[in-house]
Amino acid sequence: MMLPLKIRVATFNVALDRPRAGQLAAELSAGHRQPRHIARILQKIRPDIVLINEFDHDGEAKDDRHLQLFCRDYLARGEQGIDYPYRYLVPTNTGLLAPLALHGQGRPGLPADGLGFGCFHGQYGFAVLSRFPLLREPMRSFRHFLWRDMPGARLPQAAEGSYYSAAVLQHLPLSSKNHIDLPVQLPNGRVLHLLACHPAPPIDEGPERRNSCRNHDELRLWHDYIRPEHSHYITDDAGGMGGLNPDEDFVILGDLNADPQDGDGFREGIQALLADPRLNNAVALGRLRPASDGGFALRQKSRRSGSPRYWTHSQGLRLDYVLPSARLQPLASGVYWPEPHQENAHWFWNKNGWPDRRASSDHRLVWVDLAL
Repeated sequence: MMLPLKIRVATFNVALDRPRAGQLAAELSAGHRQPRHIARILQKIRPDIVLINEFDHDGEAKDDRHLQLFCRDYLARGEQGIDYPYRYLVPTNTGLLAPLALHGQGRPGLPADGLGFGCFHGQYGFAVLSRFPLLREPMRSFRHFLWRDMPGARLPQAAEGSYYSAAVLQHLPLSSKNHIDLPVQLPNGRVLHLLACHPAPPIDEGPERRNSCRNHDELRLWHDYIRPEHSHYITDDAGGMGGLNPDEDFVILGDLNADPQDGDGFREGIQALLADPRLNNAVALGRLRPASDGGFALRQKSRRSGSPRYWTHSQGLRLDYVLPSARLQPLASGVYWPEPHQENAHWFWNKNGWPDRRASSDHRLVWVDLAL
């Protein structure tokens, strides 16, 4: 049996979040347009491994029936159907009610007092789909790691001191959703570690900048994880200590909600990560940085300083990343975003030439091909 010469790794924020629990499952059963277009995008690009952000579920990921439904009735359908025999729905902190009010007194309530922002447990969750075996036994999860336990954590500050009380910090995790190190068994016998996450967006905050602070430190967790000299403090949900071994291959992927040039967050975190020599520079910042021409249709409507070539979001931002380690050999990369006049433009644009989130997503699929 001949081994493939390459694998394609992708991340895609599919925007399949809904305001009510169970709504996504009902829409998937009814065959709505948006998940159909999402499936066609995935069929078009055909990643071997893909992280899908913003896919609602039950929070603890005990019931994956609507993920199975999406894979069976959407992704596997039609002449271009694609099968993902290995799937993992990831437990999440979103919509998990804190035991006390996070922002003051009174009874806690959702969405503001979720350990991760959400109207119900499982909103904005994420999942991994793969053509290759996912090694669940050695997987590490960092869902319960407390924010306060990061040395030098960038905890938000108010005029009178810490924005969060000591009692809140006893319960508040760093990860707004989850951080997982999920190994994948590749066809050539090597193991690839998927470092997947979806940090808090740096929006909807006051002068304390609590979401910007959390986003910064959620990025830092992975940055420290790949640097042995910085990872001593990291503790996974099973009590294991430390970060990734320096001889292991990895890819950091997800909607990181951080642009190195624009947007509302603290840019130094994503800038430091992208510049780290442990990442493949060609993909992070160089000639193989994922790109498309689709964003140029918005250039006259945006005041962003970054190049539209690298945008992955309809608001003119680079938010979505596939960042392989330096030892891996990238072959090609891309952002799937056709221009309004090109084939399949109706998956992205409305008739007036504006991005249409209801057609698919406000994010674009990002992919990188890696040599085996």
